[in-house]
Amino acid sequence: MTARSIRLRLLLAGAAAIGLALALAAGGLALLFDRHVERVAVADLDSRFLALAAAIEPDANGKPVLRSTPIDPLYMQPLSGHYWQIRLGDQVQRARSLWDYTLPLPETPPAPGTATVLTLPGPRGEALLVLDRSLRFGTRPEAPLLRLTLATDRAELAAARQAFLAELLPYLALLGAALIAASAVQIGVGLRPLAATRARVADLAAGRRRRMGADLPEEVMPLAAEIDGLLEARAAELARARARAGDLAHGLKTPLQALEGDADRLRQRGEGEIATSIATIVTAMRRHVERELTRARLLTDPRHAETAVMPVLRKVVAVLQRTPQGEDTEWVLSGAEDLRARIDAADLTELLGALLENALRHATERVTVQASSGAEEMCLSIRDDGPGAPPDLLHLLTQRGLRLDEAGHGIGLAIVADIAEAAGGRIQLANADPGFEARVWLPLVA
Repeated sequence: MTARSIRLRLLLAGAAAIGLALALAAGGLALLFDRHVERVAVADLDSRFLALAAAIEPDANGKPVLRSTPIDPLYMQPLSGHYWQIRLGDQVQRARSLWDYTLPLPETPPAPGTATVLTLPGPRGEALLVLDRSLRFGTRPEAPLLRLTLATDRAELAAARQAFLAELLPYLALLGAALIAASAVQIGVGLRPLAATRARVADLAAGRRRRMGADLPEEVMPLAAEIDGLLEARAAELARARARAGDLAHGLKTPLQALEGDADRLRQRGEGEIATSIATIVTAMRRHVERELTRARLLTDPRHAETAVMPVLRKVVAVLQRTPQGEDTEWVLSGAEDLRARIDAADLTELLGALLENALRHATERVTVQASSGAEEMCLSIRDDGPGAPPDLLHLLTQRGLRLDEAGHGIGLAIVADIAEAAGGRIQLANADPGFEARVWLPLVA
């Protein structure tokens, strides 16, 4: 696939969208995990708060005193990342893990019975998740206010987050691969109508269809309609061109006949040289008109034509055999009966007529015609046993706009070249030993 491939562009766009979606999903899951872990950590701190609050008892004077400290070793190890701090009036007591560090709490404590979750710096500058709560020691309004604070290192929460992402990413990668594969399948299914459209265009080029049709998906129907419109316009233009050529030929027919009559009258008056000159010009003009008519008749689409070769060949030979020279000539025909060429039957008849008339005109005793087929082409070989053509004029026999009667092979070979070229074939002329051979290749119908 190249950079101009729609499939590749869709795959890249889909992969980019899937990657972005998975990245956003990973970020969202990480955020949800952070919140969940923080809630669990706060709940753990709250349970530790209750244990710490239960250790506060009144002394003999009724003042709150911390009778015993929590025996959790995390609070005994200095700078362990787990800390507590109690403010009893003006006195501050703290866990051994805090060493001599005092948590920088806000001046205003939370309302009694409420809690505040904070992020504060620890003794090593680390970020701490802090639960700050206040309560009154007793039921009287003048009862002393206690402020209990517990903290844990947020690094443990970050480590849990990293471990979660490390386990999540392989599954996200696997999910991304599965989604991209599904996207590729979806793109293939979605672009399948384009493949059908391409096949229709190929059928048009090969002559298997005449139009794109109206049974294509809605998304490609505008394109198909444009193609069919162009084909219709081309067919109409070809029809108009053929009609104009026919009108031109009929328009010239009467003036040419009048010129021939003038030439005959001049000849009767004894002005033979002028009469011959006019007759020569009239003959050349008639041949050019006939050639242009032939070319106009060739304005058809050979991709939709199909003609059996051998029946047309036998019909043309049968007509020539009725001529005096044709009766005295031996005709040797060979070829498969199922051989079919992609050419209009009338065009094939005119092509064979010109070649066979030329061969008959120069044959001594025999004309040999052989039709053979190859992989994609068929070959018609027409050979006479006459003297052949001058070698230095062989390359001129099919040139357009030239009068080559002096070569003995006439303008008919130029018309044959036009017909073969219009059908997608070619012609090759060569002297044989003996005689003259014309080979014509035409597209083969499988």
